[in-house]
Amino acid sequence: MTTAYTLKNGSRVVLVPMQETKAFTVQVLLPVGSRHESRVMNGGSHFLEHMMFKGTKRRPNTQIISRALDAIGAEYNAFTGKDHTGYYIKAGAEHAELLLDMLSDMLYHSIFDPKEFERERTVIIEEIHMYEDNPMMFVDELFEQELFRGNTLGWRISGAREDIEKMKLADVAAYRKKHYRPSGLVIALAGKLPENTRDLVDRYFDATKEQAGAKPKPFVPFRAASMLKGPKAVSYYKETEQVQCMLGFPGYGYGDKRLPAQSVLATILGGNMSSRLFTQVRERRGLAYMVRAGVSPYQDTGAFAVHGGLRKEKVDEAIKLILSELKKTKDVAIGAEELRRAKEYIKGKITLGLEESNEVADFYGRQELFQKKMESPEDKIAKIMAVTAKDVQAAARDIFRVERLRLAVIGPFEDGVRFQKLLHV
Repeated sequence: MTTAYTLKNGSRVVLVPMQETKAFTVQVLLPVGSRHESRVMNGGSHFLEHMMFKGTKRRPNTQIISRALDAIGAEYNAFTGKDHTGYYIKAGAEHAELLLDMLSDMLYHSIFDPKEFERERTVIIEEIHMYEDNPMMFVDELFEQELFRGNTLGWRISGAREDIEKMKLADVAAYRKKHYRPSGLVIALAGKLPENTRDLVDRYFDATKEQAGAKPKPFVPFRAASMLKGPKAVSYYKETEQVQCMLGFPGYGYGDKRLPAQSVLATILGGNMSSRLFTQVRERRGLAYMVRAGVSPYQDTGAFAVHGGLRKEKVDEAIKLILSELKKTKDVAIGAEELRRAKEYIKGKITLGLEESNEVADFYGRQELFQKKMESPEDKIAKIMAVTAKDVQAAARDIFRVERLRLAVIGPFEDGVRFQKLLHV
């Protein structure tokens, strides 16, 4: 049975026992990402995440950390998003104490060595180069920059090269002190939980007390209604044989009652190989190798996007076809059989997606972080299965508003002006 409780220092804990596994995962989530940054600190959340692996007072370098975890066959990593940062370690349940000790040590006792900071600066710049050299990855950043223009939600998680080149160690350390507060932590543990799990959590995560000081300022919410009216297209010039295209609209955020309908809508349009876009754009016309639709929820809003790798000489035709398929979901109600298939597909993906302890920890941890309440997989599936054709059409009509449409294209094009005339839904 899933249990949630709060430590004396304000950290929230979620325990999810899984009897059918011998694995154990501890994941820590913090409510800080690129949307919480100032202009001079853009990329700071991501830089800070990298520094957490560079040594602690008891484990003074990265080799000591990695060797200890590699020696037990652990999986470990971290990630930075626009509204949160996460760290996780997964290993056999007999190593639970080491995992909790290691993660709490990294979070609260990391040492910011100036030499390591400079070395990691170059690593992050190379990571930025990797994304910019990969159009399939980079188009997502271009799209959300334009979709959320005027709000920090549109800022790049990594920051730009010039941001990272100017970043100072003292500023990153101060940023950490401000945002890595015990009261903001969500600690999710899933898998084969030892009998003394609560004692271990208390020992390693409740020892650090909340420090006095300036608390983080709330982020500025994104308001879709404040967007500049009219569709907008942007283009990034790159000599490619395949054009990467992403188009979409603001969607729904965490906790929105319309999220299940939005998920069904995305699945029908481009969630799998029998979806409308895959069938029409790829299978019947051969205009793309990859085309899909998906949603990215944030705390106050979201992004509904269609992503395609399109034939260069047929890019206009493909974009028109994609927009035509979006329009159909507004104009014509979804049939009963297509609706049933989409809901069963999502049900299956939820079930398969929670086979591993790290996935379960993430499932419950994110809910506690963003919604402060627990919803079981069965609850989530029940909401999906309750979605009606009317719900899907209402979501399509609400989301697919031409004045909010944004398009990002990477290919051999000088600017996005030539695509403006294509944008209608």
